[in-house]
Amino acid sequence: MAIDALALALDLHRLPAALPVWHGRVDPATWSEAAHAVADQGGRLISLWGVDRRASGGGQVACVAYGLADGLVWLELQQAPSDDVCAPVGSNADAEGKATTTASGVPDLSHFFPCAGRMQRAMADLSGLTTVGSADTRPWLDHGLWPRGTSPLRSDAVLATGTEPDTRLPDDYPFIRVEGDGVHEIAVGPVHAGIIEPGHFRFSVVGEKVLRLEEHLGYVHKGIERRFTELAPLDAYRLAGRVSGDSTVAYAWAYCMALESAWNCEVPTRAVWLRALMLERERIANHLGDLGALGNDAAFAFGLAQFSRLREDWQRLSATTFGHRLMMDKIVPGGVAVDITPQSIEAMRHQCDEIEHTVHTIKGIYDEHAGLQDRFLGTGRVTPTLAAQLGLTGLAGRASGQPQDLRCTQPWAPYDGLKVVMATQTDGDVAARVAVRFDEVAESLRLIRLLCRHLALQAGVPGVSAEGRTGLRAKLQPPAEATIGAGWVEGWRGEVLVALELSAGGHIVRCHCHDPSWQNWPVLEHAVIGNIVPDFPLINKSFNLSYAGHDL
Repeated sequence: MAIDALALALDLHRLPAALPVWHGRVDPATWSEAAHAVADQGGRLISLWGVDRRASGGGQVACVAYGLADGLVWLELQQAPSDDVCAPVGSNADAEGKATTTASGVPDLSHFFPCAGRMQRAMADLSGLTTVGSADTRPWLDHGLWPRGTSPLRSDAVLATGTEPDTRLPDDYPFIRVEGDGVHEIAVGPVHAGIIEPGHFRFSVVGEKVLRLEEHLGYVHKGIERRFTELAPLDAYRLAGRVSGDSTVAYAWAYCMALESAWNCEVPTRAVWLRALMLERERIANHLGDLGALGNDAAFAFGLAQFSRLREDWQRLSATTFGHRLMMDKIVPGGVAVDITPQSIEAMRHQCDEIEHTVHTIKGIYDEHAGLQDRFLGTGRVTPTLAAQLGLTGLAGRASGQPQDLRCTQPWAPYDGLKVVMATQTDGDVAARVAVRFDEVAESLRLIRLLCRHLALQAGVPGVSAEGRTGLRAKLQPPAEATIGAGWVEGWRGEVLVALELSAGGHIVRCHCHDPSWQNWPVLEHAVIGNIVPDFPLINKSFNLSYAGHDL
């Protein structure tokens, strides 16, 4: 669907963003009509969240972001005072202190976009905005240990101080039971035998065949979105870069893009190219790690050893070049914190040649290894039809025939001149997700060579010193009025969104960070159906979804 048609119907206005972002306000009927129109035309739900503006004289607002063929649409639905249903204990709350619901609220979007279900439940937990017409209203992020009758993102939230004695246990989560002869349940987690973060997986099985998987996440909810409101906008990029450690570049860039949009700042050209260089290095680092782990999960330890070695060398050069293995805190509001030297450019070019040759060799081994292919082929399949229906996105979506990559479909500088080749597969199994990773490594190596070549040429451009200190960071000035901005970046896992709202005094009212794992965790439940229990770790790793990016 084209934004122009929707903009005309909804009276949208365009934000001054690096990518085309349109914003508008709607009423409840139009909220549902817009969702219907977007879904009918093949648009995507990107994210859903709530905002409390009562401290500045406004009200409670539900927000939704849609991805269309030519940009992003951000819609707001103002809630009437009677819709403010998550009241403190003793005021419109039940005997247990939980908020009562009324017939008013936010119209359900899960009829159009199944992935909206958990986002709506999270919005109810965090902002107290309930959904009307939803079939599933179970708490999602609230495990029963938050102060009763409050929502942490409301301006009147009763927050725990950490000093109160609390002997409560988490509430029991009402998993859906599968009954029948020979059906058994297997509980995995919440605490796992490793360093991964906690998540509860409940399998219903017959023998070793999985009939159903149900997930429950949110065990490491960190209060990040509340913490944003306590930080200065020029400092909050550091918190954004810590939303999900494997995507620190993507989140930092998305946050800075949102702030630069809100404050109408133009980023220096060299800084934009350096940002892209870091993003592609982050992409390759994660793909190398995943390709090794996938081999290991299929009992091919050789693959883990080789890709671990390659990733370690890759991250060591990142540390040498940028001062940090993950390039954390190197993308800053207005530009970047570091430049790259001619020696580092040459080192990166040399490393690209070495990595490309070695990865090509290992890919041949993977493709010809009968044991690996037996485990990969047909395992955890998500058909293109199911992927489109459920909103599968990012790397996993491209492996199931969903051609969405912002670097290609919504290219922003400098990607608008790099002509990125999108990696896609249609089989939707573990093998397809492995193949997409191999192809994206090769494409990112090509992009890094182009970026290095351009950065080397820029060194001789007037206005850029030999030390590269000039032309790296623009100064941001907050306007006198309240503003909003959006950052939309294709991270290695998929599209990362940061929606930022700032007050007239330049304070953060709301910073909503969205990880593509929100769309993809529910699809994992479908991917495992019909497979055997021992294949779940392999299927799970082939998606490699983020707990940290989900449990903000």
